[in-house]
Amino acid sequence: MKLEKSEYAEYYDKYVQLVGERDPIEVLKDQRTQQFWHELPPGKDDYRYAEGKWTPKEVLGHVIDCERIMAYRALSIARGEAIPLPGFDENLYVENANFGERKVESLTMELHFVRASTIMLFAGMNDEILLKTGIANGNNVSVRALMYIIAGHELHHINILKERYLR
Repeated sequence: MKLEKSEYAEYYDKYVQLVGERDPIEVLKDQRTQQFWHELPPGKDDYRYAEGKWTPKEVLGHVIDCERIMAYRALSIARGEAIPLPGFDENLYVENANFGERKVESLTMELHFVRASTIMLFAGMNDEILLKTGIANGNNVSVRALMYIIAGHELHHINILKERYLR
């Protein structure tokens, strides 16, 4: 079944497009190796390409936080939650985390476990559940759109890191 644009807010389209026609669970499984995060050159994990921009470790922490939030949204909607789910301020989350004090290995291990949980969550859902919709951050979203968003979100940030940090 093809994901419809009506299943998610327009600002998520850049993430959905990165997944494209691929099976989002397979994309999530492929990302599970987190090989990219281990390929950062020494000293680059704390580098900022401009003032106020996140370091690669902060980006990695942000990916973890977002995956948890999006998976929670998917779980809530899948289980029939009728109350609109709140948005969140990603800058505030990064500001109040200690990602810079952690080692990349610790963060990638955390991402590995979060990702394993996310994959199991979605793998246990049938088409009927995946098509359920709810409100998150003031917008209509389907459970399956959240699966695409999670997969595309990491791809988006890896592309930015490659472009701005690893050239």
